[in-house]
Amino acid sequence: MTKQIQAIRGMNDCLPTESGVWQWVENTIREVVASYGYQELRTPIVESTDLFKRSIGEVTDIVEKEMYTFDDRNGDSLTLRPENTASCVRAGNEHGLIYNQQQRIWYMGPMFRHERPQKGRYRQFHQFGVETFGIQGPDIDAEVILLSARLWQRFAISEHLVLEINSLGSNQARADYKAALVEYLKQRKDKLDEDSLRRLESNPLRVLDSKNPDVQAAITDAPSLIDYLDPESAEHFSKLRERLDSFGIQYRVNPRLVRGLDYYNRTVFEWVTTSLGAQGTVCAGGRYDGLVEQLGGKSSPAVGFAMGIERLVLLIQTLELTSQVPDPINVYMTGLGEKAELWAGKLAEQIRDSLPKLRVQNHCGGGNLKKQMKRADKSGASIVLVIGDQEVEENQVQVKFMREQKPQELVSVDTLNEFLSQYFS
Repeated sequence: MTKQIQAIRGMNDCLPTESGVWQWVENTIREVVASYGYQELRTPIVESTDLFKRSIGEVTDIVEKEMYTFDDRNGDSLTLRPENTASCVRAGNEHGLIYNQQQRIWYMGPMFRHERPQKGRYRQFHQFGVETFGIQGPDIDAEVILLSARLWQRFAISEHLVLEINSLGSNQARADYKAALVEYLKQRKDKLDEDSLRRLESNPLRVLDSKNPDVQAAITDAPSLIDYLDPESAEHFSKLRERLDSFGIQYRVNPRLVRGLDYYNRTVFEWVTTSLGAQGTVCAGGRYDGLVEQLGGKSSPAVGFAMGIERLVLLIQTLELTSQVPDPINVYMTGLGEKAELWAGKLAEQIRDSLPKLRVQNHCGGGNLKKQMKRADKSGASIVLVIGDQEVEENQVQVKFMREQKPQELVSVDTLNEFLSQYFS
């Protein structure tokens, strides 16, 4: 027997039983971003490796350990995108979308990182994000946070998420803080793990992001970045907090929040949950005013966020909120006998013409009424239209309600569209 081929480890199939939740999540996201006036940008999944080295930072875990990188036939080094902010900036620079303009864009699609697969975290994963360009003030920082908060409202998960915010300040303020942090950490080198010792020399702020409990204990009394903020960044952060307060957005200031990518400055934030165990970050982002220029464009302020769709779907499933997901099938058509089968098929097409938003499935494969009703029940349909020779002769259908305790109804074909429209309104 030929050996069966299986999916690559960490790259999962989305089965028909799961795709309904995904479609609902994706469609809800599209509705929310449209309500804020954001436009979609689609970028290639393969980019020049140099794009990510220059943007993310060569001493980050992503670049050092996790990227899928290969040489193509021309000898060029290419990488499957591990995140999409750098790609959005590259596209914006390349097509003249950023300089001296304001842009609000969003994206959604697969990303790739070679890390240890775990529940809700895969080597091929899907991200949704928003990126804004050309707006300097804290009002746009507040807007992207409000947009994310509105998503939680739509998914009915607001009470399970907490917003954490911090400011990384300007480049000079961060440099001053780094010097103080390094001095503090060098006195506690015996408490740092191997990763933290390596980061101490290359990227000391990342030590604050360590998940090692021993390292976390060692940095309890470390200097706070907020104490080193330059006046402009401090004012920016204060005004952001004022706006969040005025909109009723609850948050907590986390002075240890630094984010894992090198390009962030000033505002950084995360939405975290305790409902998914240790992997508690659902959405994260912040301001990256220097990245456009760093990637060859003319300087432009920028702020955005990204969230993992797998993590979001897992949270919704964990909280048992999938009842919000629309039924996969609204109407199931049965036909008893060759004449009724043909008539049912034509009637199904007429319903799709008149009510295109309804999901109508026509029974195929024949069989008696018991077999057809069993298939109808398995489909998840709300109602079944039962059609036999008598119904054809009398130009009517039997309507059977599958999810309600209601008696079966006889409905004329002439009024069927009106009946279905009212029922599914």
